[in-house]
Amino acid sequence: MQASVSNSRLGFGLFEVDVQSGEMWKAGYRIKLQSQPFKVLTALLERPGQIVSRDELQDRLWGKDTVVDFDHSLGTAINKIREALGDSAENPRFIETLSRRGYRFIAPVREVPQTAAQMRKGAINPAAPDAFDLYTGGESSDTSIGAESAAPRTPKLVTMPVRRRPSPVNLRIGTGMALGVAAVCTAAYLAGSARSRVTPPHITQITRNGHLAPGSENMEDIAASATDGIRLFTSTLESGRSALVGVALADGAVVPISTPNELASPALGDLSPDGSRLLLRSHSSAESEQPLWVVPSIGGSALRVGNVLAHDAAWMPDGEGILYAAGNELYLTRLTDNNPHLYASLPGRAFWLRWQSGGKLLRFTIIDPIAHTSSLWQISPGDSNDSKAHKPKQVLPGWTEPAAECCGVWTSDGRSFVFQSTQGGNTDLWRLAGSSTTGPTRLTDGPLRYQAPVASRSDDRIFFLGVDARSEMKQYAPQTRSMVPVVGFLSTAVRVDYSRDAKWVAWTDDAGLLWRARADGTEKLQLTPNSISVFLARWSPDGSQIALMGREPGKAWQIYLVKADGGQPERLLLQESRNAADPSWSPDGQSIVFGRTNDVMGKENAARTLQVLNLRTHQIVPVPGSDGLFSPRWSPDGQYIAALSLDQREVRLYSVVSQTWKALSGDSGADPVWSWDSRSIYVHASRDPAQPIDRISVPDGHVEQIIRLADSDSDGAVDFVFGGLTPDNRPLIRERLFTGNFYSLDLKGR
Repeated sequence: MQASVSNSRLGFGLFEVDVQSGEMWKAGYRIKLQSQPFKVLTALLERPGQIVSRDELQDRLWGKDTVVDFDHSLGTAINKIREALGDSAENPRFIETLSRRGYRFIAPVREVPQTAAQMRKGAINPAAPDAFDLYTGGESSDTSIGAESAAPRTPKLVTMPVRRRPSPVNLRIGTGMALGVAAVCTAAYLAGSARSRVTPPHITQITRNGHLAPGSENMEDIAASATDGIRLFTSTLESGRSALVGVALADGAVVPISTPNELASPALGDLSPDGSRLLLRSHSSAESEQPLWVVPSIGGSALRVGNVLAHDAAWMPDGEGILYAAGNELYLTRLTDNNPHLYASLPGRAFWLRWQSGGKLLRFTIIDPIAHTSSLWQISPGDSNDSKAHKPKQVLPGWTEPAAECCGVWTSDGRSFVFQSTQGGNTDLWRLAGSSTTGPTRLTDGPLRYQAPVASRSDDRIFFLGVDARSEMKQYAPQTRSMVPVVGFLSTAVRVDYSRDAKWVAWTDDAGLLWRARADGTEKLQLTPNSISVFLARWSPDGSQIALMGREPGKAWQIYLVKADGGQPERLLLQESRNAADPSWSPDGQSIVFGRTNDVMGKENAARTLQVLNLRTHQIVPVPGSDGLFSPRWSPDGQYIAALSLDQREVRLYSVVSQTWKALSGDSGADPVWSWDSRSIYVHASRDPAQPIDRISVPDGHVEQIIRLADSDSDGAVDFVFGGLTPDNRPLIRERLFTGNFYSLDLKGR
């Protein structure tokens, strides 16, 4: 139990409140909360960990002699607080309800020194009028919210963006000081201390549309960017489709860059050293290796790079050669002859190839498609053109377990190497000095996820994505042919599955956890531990257990079974070391059909087919003719198995009786879901610019568009995930409304 607190400025998690002024912020953003709910929140914060009775709240807020509908008023106030905090009664992170007794604030509460609060409100840095300076550091004894140690520390500054009228500004928050910033800890050292100060990194916001294309942890999808000193070249997402854009560094204006039709959804590899040519590859399908194209940086016609197929590429330092990654090798080719030759053999698939100035050193990221790890490697080219001389060497071996380093860039002078690393669920930027391979220093510390660094061409600035994804679940309303928000416990779901009797529902959330509840939201239960990341789950026909696709850190995707009333998930394929995915039940509940992952979730060299596991005998048999297919779905009546081609261009149907396959109509499909009567299958036609949800009749293959998501009232959605069907066959769609923006960080603190 925490001691009572009395300071007028209190913090918890990403939030901070000023008791005297009645204001609240989340990560620096002002949050509106009405007077009565704020008073209730204040009463709870003053006694964290303790029960505050309903009578105490009534006496404090309304007085004993005031006549009000107390129960209704208090319930409304608590609901408004939870709405502001993103909390829930079923799974509380902040406020716990104790039936007929009162409420308890269960998160750690910290006191924010008043001097810091005063500086936050008014201490403007004259050298940077759009930034606030707050210095902190020194001795700290607070380890409740992620402090690295309690030992004295040199003061350090981290600049974080905040919103403030009339225009956005930046708040510099020292590591060791928690002012609504995740993983930043309370410290005693404030501005004005006699301790020496270090030059802080300075972060400023560049864009504000929130539609930049971020990478995905579960996909081989790394969002690259580049700069010519005037613009940033990157990709944005609009209604499920990516587009190449240029972002003006001066004012953040976003301008589309035209590309030929052959380059649908282009993915950026690199920008030539002279800034005139973009190296792109098509990203319109799930296939890993794609053609390479050269496009002028102002847009226009494209030149294909020979017959090259690659999953990433970069210009050579001379601006003439192209180094590209295909499979586990690097190849060198030139536009003048298009005659590729082997440059280096690698221990995995290389991404994000970046040269040190002068071509002294090449660093890149290797992704392991089985362990789903990412690590930094380097090659010293030397004077030899012999591929045997280009020996890869790992950077930071064993620094994190499992490895989660990625996407490094060299500063323009080659003296620093900045990369991203994911630790404890947070993705931050780190710096290595020169060509060093050990001892990185942290540059950022939440609350955003910092990705895809890009080095300035002339100074020590680093541009990067600050990811702050926001989504909501919607369901199809047939009366209005539109998507409407899902209210209640499923509003934060990603993928949903109802039991056959429609009495229970299971779902995954953004954190990769699996939950189940009754269809009305009662009896909510978390079914998987935090150590297992779940992609999707399916109820058994009798509703007693759930098959799920999940993985542990540093391991492949696997199939698990978990009891509907909880317990330790049981791994089914004990002898499997490769990825297994998409479990689907036979109607008698005795077998499960499963497949493998397609390229975007990790390119594997082994054959990918569909297989059936007998749960009684543990025998595994292949589905005839299923080579090159994935994502199987067994129909509820047991007559068919639907599946997708690896490139997601075809939906195919397997007859269990005749053991034959047929291709269904349509040019693409994702996340297939059977109707409850087995007469049709619903798919997301993800390659269609309209992003429709199609219903395909079985077995005749007639296609009917249910809704065109890109044309619906989607509130400017970035992209869509087909999350399942309700018991009355209404599609559930997870809409991502916001991804993140570009920021810049000045390594010299100017």
